[in-house]
Amino acid sequence: MSKLSGVKVALISLGCDKNRVDAEVMLGLLAGESCVFTSNLEDAAAIIVNTCGFLQDAVTEAKEEIARALEQKHIGRCRAVIVTGCAAHRYKQKLFDENTDVDAILGVQEYHQIADVMLAAFGDNFTRFVDYDATDAHRPDENLHHKRILSTPSHYAYLRIAEGCDKHCTYCTIPAIRGPYRSRTMQSLIDEAATLAAQGVKELVLIAQDTTLYGTDIYGRQVLHELLNDISKIDGIRWLRLLYCYPEHIYDDLIAEMVSNPKVLPYIDMPMQHASDKILKLMGRHSKQEDLRSIITKLRDAIPNITLRTTLIVGFPGETKADFIDLYNFVKEMRFDRLGVFAYSREEGTPADKLDGHLEEKTKQARADRLMIIQQDISADILESKIGNTIEVLVEGRQDGMFFGRSYSDAPDIDGLVYVQSEKSLETGSFVSVYIENATEYDLIGGVAT
Repeated sequence: MSKLSGVKVALISLGCDKNRVDAEVMLGLLAGESCVFTSNLEDAAAIIVNTCGFLQDAVTEAKEEIARALEQKHIGRCRAVIVTGCAAHRYKQKLFDENTDVDAILGVQEYHQIADVMLAAFGDNFTRFVDYDATDAHRPDENLHHKRILSTPSHYAYLRIAEGCDKHCTYCTIPAIRGPYRSRTMQSLIDEAATLAAQGVKELVLIAQDTTLYGTDIYGRQVLHELLNDISKIDGIRWLRLLYCYPEHIYDDLIAEMVSNPKVLPYIDMPMQHASDKILKLMGRHSKQEDLRSIITKLRDAIPNITLRTTLIVGFPGETKADFIDLYNFVKEMRFDRLGVFAYSREEGTPADKLDGHLEEKTKQARADRLMIIQQDISADILESKIGNTIEVLVEGRQDGMFFGRSYSDAPDIDGLVYVQSEKSLETGSFVSVYIENATEYDLIGGVAT
């Protein structure tokens, strides 16, 4: 019997869905040692804080959660506090030195050691653990993903198809944290998708730093369309959703697969970050506004019902009023279905940090607010046009007397919802046809179609 048998573990996971997958793998490894899990920190004998370190706001949040975990240790209810994830990787020695009661720190290349570190922490003669000389980025052990314990509802899961990034955008810390782009093998992903389907997963959300580059490092070409085709043959999988598709790498075979394969949703998340050619160049992006317009037109011509999501950064160093107006007009004209806007965050160690022309925080936030105001109107118009249509909805739960779920246009956690009136109970994870009767700025409202 494992010495961790029955040990209660609380895991706090911060940041993106790629970080969530790391957390789920850690849960699976600990379950293999017969740990049990709790969401109540006061009940936990061990607390793991899986941090995000992409932006300084995320690092601040990570420090707050570490402090909250250590508070439980100080009052005697917790024996071990372990910090993992991107902030742990980015600021390993600093976090270790500043938090002397943290028992171990594992970076993004070392999270697979979580069970070993926990076993040591609950053994005799344990000394604090931090690997200052962590191994360089390596191709992950793909078998680890088969041990995942999902933290999402059982009807959907994230499928991380690659790790790392080769882009080196001037504002971004990810390549320094997670290393170069490394695809997983196609067979391992097909096997994992089959395992998830057997557990009841109906929607797979494919993620990577750039999903469209999948396969280029190990197969010598883009093969995302082939992966989608193979996964779609798995019984039980109904929806395949694409996030993080860089616009310059969207290719004809992928578009053709989206057109011909009914399981591949007409939805694509395509981070553009800006529309001013000058700012795009300063960001180290590989597209110009003309290129962005071209791929948007191409996608909409090929897939008329496609939902386009993008993210933008405003207030980048050197962004003038003219650059912002260029971006504003681009958003107004393109009419994205979904849009996320972020004020530029100055990150130490990035090339952008050394650029001239940094803007005041109030200017950056004001520009972000202006974009979101126009986007709110665009979203309201788009959703209002759906009134009178019948759409398929994946039921997620019930709240305030109404059921709610997501349509193909709604990615988990980041997009809107469809609220459904129904006299009969609707099972979570089921699909139902909904007649749309009303709309708000970001959500739809309807009843079960008869």
